[in-house]
Parts: sequence; C-alpha cells; structure tokens
Amino acid sequence: MSLNKSYTICLILCLLVCSRSLMAQETHEHSHDHTHHAHELANNHTEHSHSHDLLHDQSNSRQAKLVTGQGDFIFSWDEELTAAFPEEAHEFEPGMHGGFNEDPETGIVYTGIPGYGLCSISPDLTTWTTIGTDERLKDNIHGIVFFVHKGTKYLAVAQEGKRVLVLTLDGSVVSEILKPTGTEFKFAPANTFFSAEDSNFGVTDVTYLKGTIYVAHGYSKGDFVMTIEEKGGEWSWGSLAWGGKGDQPGQFQTAHGIYAHDNHILVANRAAGQVVKFTRKGKYVETFQDIPEGSLVCNVSYKAEQFFLNALEALENQKSAPIYVHSGDELLSTVIPGDLDIPILTNIHQVWPHFIEKDGSSHLYLLVHGWNQGKYAVLKLEE
Repeated sequence: MSLNKSYTICLILCLLVCSRSLMAQETHEHSHDHTHHAHELANNHTEHSHSHDLLHDQSNSRQAKLVTGQGDFIFSWDEELTAAFPEEAHEFEPGMHGGFNEDPETGIVYTGIPGYGLCSISPDLTTWTTIGTDERLKDNIHGIVFFVHKGTKYLAVAQEGKRVLVLTLDGSVVSEILKPTGTEFKFAPANTFFSAEDSNFGVTDVTYLKGTIYVAHGYSKGDFVMTIEEKGGEWSWGSLAWGGKGDQPGQFQTAHGIYAHDNHILVANRAAGQVVKFTRKGKYVETFQDIPEGSLVCNVSYKAEQFFLNALEALENQKSAPIYVHSGDELLSTVIPGDLDIPILTNIHQVWPHFIEKDGSSHLYLLVHGWNQGKYAVLKLEE
C-alpha cells in the first residue's frame, strides 16, 4: 500500500469519529433542552392549576355566603345574633306580631313578645331582658315607641283591640288609654265612629312628636290617626284626629305603621302601598314615590340617612316579603330575606335599622320582625 493511500484512510477514520462525537453531544443537548421545556410546561401547568383552584375556591366562598339587595345596601343573615333570641321565649315566637323601637342615647332596643312580655335588647343585640311584671305587658304589643317627655324616658305601646299603655323604662304603667267614647276629638268622623255601639279599637302603632303621642287606628272601618296628650302626669286623648277610610289625599286604607321624622308624621298606608307624609297638625304633605305597585307597606323607620320600609307579603316570585331602602324620593335597594334561606320567615311585620359600635366603627344591622308563624332575624350590611 502506498504512503498516500494510507494517509487518506487515516484521515477518513478521524473525521468519522469526530462526527459521531458531535452528533452525540447535540443529541444530549437537544434531549436536555426538551427535558427542560417539559419541566417548564409542567411548572406552568401546576401554577395554572393552583391559580384555577384558588379562583374556584374564592368563587365557591362567594356562592356559599348568601346576600340580598343592591348598591350600597346589600345584606347577609347574621345567624349568631339571630340565635341570641332567648331560649325560654321560643315557644312564644310564632305569636310575634309587633315591632321595635330604641333609645338613641343608649342603643337599647325594645320589643314585645305575646305571652312572654315586654323586652329590651342590649345595644350589641346579644342579650334579651324582660321588663316589668304587669300582666298587661304579656298581651300583644302591635306597635311601640321610645320617647323623652319633660326630661323623662318613656315607652308607649299599642295593644290592638285593648289599649294604649304609657310606661316607664322599668315597665311601670303610668297611664292606660282605652277606646274613645266619641266626644274627644275636633274631628266629626272620628267622634261619629267611636260613639257607635259597633265601633272597635283597632290601634296598630304609636309614635311621639313634640309632647304628643300619635296613634294609628287602621284595623278598623274608623281608619284614623288620633292623638294622646299629657296633663298633670296623666295621658289621655287629645283633640286632634284626622283621616278616615278612603283613597283621597289624607285618607287611609289601613293606617298601619306611624313614625315621626323631621317634625313630620309618616303613615304606612298598607292596603294602598304608600308612605304618606303629614305635618304634625295632620295636614297632608306628600306621598313617597317609587314604591313597587302592590306592596303592602306595613311600617317605616329611618337611619343612615335612609328610610327602611317593609311590605307584608312577597310580590310575584319573591321568596319572602321585601324590605325597601328608600331615600324619600327613590327606591335604592330591595332586600329579600327569603333569598338568605332564613327558616320560616316569609311575611314581615316590621324592620328596624340599628347600629352596633365595634372596633371604633359603626356597623348597620336590620332587625326583622316576622308575621304569620312569627320569627325574629338579624341581617348585617355587607361592607
């Protein structure tokens, strides 16, 4: 073999060895790159899966907490405060048929439970206490008002079919006001009605303004607002009365709830679905607008610069009677307690707004007084 031929063969063999070495390195690097990319994909998938699970959990959490209402007035059910209702009063709860009022200075809320008695509720809504030993306080308290008269704190309660009581905060009765005889008022329709033998005493609610107690008398054909005044420490019928059954401004179709606000008297005209505003002398001023048609408005209250109204029964497909948050000019929110799955609660007799001071701030709650099987519930404003 010649020298040139041997040299050529050696050169070819060297080139083949180098080529295989380079191919093996590229294969290893490609394999490493593929493995790294697969690892990145796995990491990305894990992160995406974790993010998806987190969103899913947050979504489930939101769905688990039932809320109702719109805008700035969305509420949930506070089961803990609802459960503060006294254990020994549970047997009487189905008969509840009244409402609430409170002392703005102390934050103590007052209400009545037929068969159980007149109660105070602590400002934080956790403790209930019965007030007084007078047996009359175990009768149904259909409406109640706290007021300050000549420097002394009082309560007045409307007991439909029986009486109006004025009492001190310890439950001592100051005056019992019974059905008028028909000679008390400077309003002929009221005198005519009460002088008739078949007249009844259908008082539904009470409020207080500038030395006078105002009484709604809507469970009757004698559908009036009447007044009670104090003389020498005794409370008795005053001369002012107005209204009567009808659909004209100033007349009523079941004057159910009555509430004093801003030196005026507001009447929940139930069957007409209205809140009607009067001067304290009984002159018609206006009717609230933007209340859904068909609403049987039972009561009206005020807090947080808004009015809180409640209908007695559900409208159309609602799960319970609605609560309306109203500015006085327009409807701001419709709250449906039935959407919160509160047991039993379908009809509503009154709603009362109440602030609880906690951690240096105020939190808005709604006390709901059911009707037809009773039921007490507390709603909390979502913040």
